[in-house]
Amino acid sequence: MAIPVPLRLRRLGVSALGVLALGLTAVTLPADAHDDGPDAAACPPGQQRAAERAGDNFKLACLPGQDLARLDDSAAVLRPGEVDKSANIQLLANLPKSGPFAGESSFETDLAFQGDYAFQGNYDGLSVYDIRKPHKPVLVTQVVCPGSQNDISVYDDLLVLSVDSSRSNDTCDNVPQSATIKESWEGIRVFDISDPTTPQYVASVETACGSHTHTLAPSQDGKDVYVYVSSYSPNASFPDCQPPHDQVSVVKVPVAAPQDAAVVAEPVLFPEGGNPPGGYSRETSGCHDLTAYPSKDLMAGACMGDGVLVDISDRENPVVTEQVRDTENFAFWHSATFNNAGTKVVFTDELGGGGGPTCNPTVGDVKGADGIYDIVDGKLVLRSYFKIPRTQANTENCVAHNGSLIPVKGRDIMVQAWYQGGISVWDFTDSAKPKEIAYYDRGPLSEERLILGGSWSAYWYNGHIYSSDIQQGFDVFRVNDPRVAPARGVRTDELNVQSQTSY
Repeated sequence: MAIPVPLRLRRLGVSALGVLALGLTAVTLPADAHDDGPDAAACPPGQQRAAERAGDNFKLACLPGQDLARLDDSAAVLRPGEVDKSANIQLLANLPKSGPFAGESSFETDLAFQGDYAFQGNYDGLSVYDIRKPHKPVLVTQVVCPGSQNDISVYDDLLVLSVDSSRSNDTCDNVPQSATIKESWEGIRVFDISDPTTPQYVASVETACGSHTHTLAPSQDGKDVYVYVSSYSPNASFPDCQPPHDQVSVVKVPVAAPQDAAVVAEPVLFPEGGNPPGGYSRETSGCHDLTAYPSKDLMAGACMGDGVLVDISDRENPVVTEQVRDTENFAFWHSATFNNAGTKVVFTDELGGGGGPTCNPTVGDVKGADGIYDIVDGKLVLRSYFKIPRTQANTENCVAHNGSLIPVKGRDIMVQAWYQGGISVWDFTDSAKPKEIAYYDRGPLSEERLILGGSWSAYWYNGHIYSSDIQQGFDVFRVNDPRVAPARGVRTDELNVQSQTSY
């Protein structure tokens, strides 16, 4: 039967992207990158339904009435409140959403870490947790500052938030305002976190098409931090987001004077054009996410219909050195993770924009998955795909999402979020034969409707896994496995997963 889904239209507009194989005609669509745009394209009578969407990629979708029922979720065994997990993983703590972020539409997003603190983005602001005792994390403050997605990073005494929804102004006291209005604002916000318990808003920088995500890379002398801003989906009716938009914005933030932050470059990454429209893969009109490896002057870009390698030896002038596509199995290049040696990249495909139930045998094991690429003589070479093997219910949004390396020397192991597919720990040391080590999977939030939820980000930090769950808050896990045990002794003072450091 059709699953009723509540309407959460923080962005409007539809672009065509077929996501299901095996003859199904269902369409689930990556979102445009703004609050504004044309109303949803007309669906056939009786076939329009509102797909609840986080600002990552959920939007109004047209689904022929029987297609969802044709997704085979018969092997899904969990009910709401139930858990399936491997024997070697333990949930140590969960702090449910609370206060101004308690509502269903206040989506928890990304995580960053510094010292004894974890920082969590939310569509309505940010939270700070004291994690000195990982089994007993403490919420120390919440900052209400609306603007999706509030993608988050920290560096020294600075915290950066991405805003990719058009706002009435750049303050935390704002409301949505059409991107067709020139005076509307979206971009990055900079906070002073010299006292992590009381973040202070110190600067804003407007960027073309807003800031869906961002990536930090310090200057060679450490006096400045560069913010590479990813945004996409231009519109001729948006004064500050004009097509073509094949670029990133480079913001320079002086560490000692963050109030002077400014855009210093807008390099075009695809001067000859990115992936064209009309195929299975999304048309490239910008990047969704960039991951830097500053010590190697290297960056990997997940750019909608393209995967790229980028030379950032000149921080203000990034140059694409390699470009690759997978027009058969990758619908939306979403994010990237280098291995520690910088000889591999794991790219994720956010099939259906994260709003659909794609973890089932109907969709299969190579779509909505990770693609493991070796870097061979500067070229990206596909070796294999990895996807969690557990079938999820048709009321569970599930697809590859954000993860991080687990610092085990000599091995390539990472933990990864799969929305309502839970979290997975897997080994890709043999690029051609990835294998799962551990997993933790909650049952669906509902058996009656698809409530947008699950783990947005799952990251390893100083001996534990921390997960930002869209609806269920902040989780802490411990893995008890000899293959992961060497990582427990590795300590770092700071972690931004999109700005990799070596171990």
